[in-house]
Amino acid sequence: MIAELRRRAYLSAMQVASWLPRVELPFAAPSRPELLQPPEPEVPAAAPASEPVLPSRPEPLVERPRIEVPRPGSVPRNAKADAAAEAETVVAAKPLAAPPPRFALQLLRAGDCALLVELPTGEPLQGRDPAYLLLKDLLRAAGLPDSPQLVGEPVRWPLLARGSMDQGPQAALDYVQSFVAARLEQQQPCTCLWLVGLPAIRFAGDADAEAYNRELQVDGLGAAWALPGLELLMDEPLRKAELWQAMRRVRQRWLATS
Repeated sequence: MIAELRRRAYLSAMQVASWLPRVELPFAAPSRPELLQPPEPEVPAAAPASEPVLPSRPEPLVERPRIEVPRPGSVPRNAKADAAAEAETVVAAKPLAAPPPRFALQLLRAGDCALLVELPTGEPLQGRDPAYLLLKDLLRAAGLPDSPQLVGEPVRWPLLARGSMDQGPQAALDYVQSFVAARLEQQQPCTCLWLVGLPAIRFAGDADAEAYNRELQVDGLGAAWALPGLELLMDEPLRKAELWQAMRRVRQRWLATS
C-alpha cells in the first residue's frame, strides 16, 4: 500500500493523470476498461457553406527609405547646415572690436602744474582763440602763470588711419598715460596734473564725466584734477560756478609749494 501511494505521488509531481503499467502491480487497483480504448482520430471541422472564402488581400508595398550617396566633392545637406550654425556661433561668441576713439590732446606746463588739455578743433591753441583766452583766465585764478609752455607735440588719436594695430579705448588709455608720464619725467616734479576735457580725463585719468571738479590719484601720474573741457565751459557758463568753488580747495596744493 505504501508503494502505491508513493507511485501516485511521483505521478502527481510529474503531472501524469493517466498511466498503464507494463506488468501487474502488487496491491494495485484494477484498471478501468475505458482507459484501454485507443483515442478516436480528430476530424477537422468544415467551414460553413454560407460563408464564402475570400481571397487573401495582398500585402501593401512598403517603400524603402531613400539613401543618398554623396558624390565626390559634395557636402551633405546636414553637414552644410551644421557648418553654417557653427560659423554663426563662432561669430556671435567673438566680441566685436570697439571703434577707435577720436580726440586731440595738448600737454602744457604752467608753474608747478602740468595741463593735459583737450583741443576743441583738433588744432593747437592760438593766442586769440576763445578757448585759449578762457584757459588763461583759469590759470590766473589758480595763481599760476597765464602763459603756459608747450610740452611736445599734440597727441592725436587714432595714431594710424589704416592698419591692423589695436587702436581701441584701452590702447588709447595705455598710450596717453605712457606719453604723459614720459614727458613729465623729463621736467621738474609736477605738483598737480590738470585734466581738462573728457578725453583727457578718460584716457589719462581712467575716469569719466562723474569726476568733473574732483581730485584723482592716477597710477604713474600722481595727483590730478579733472575739469570740464574749455568748449563745454563756454557753451554752459553755469558750470563755471562749480569750477571756481572746486579751485579754491585744489589750488592750496600748488600754492603751498610756491
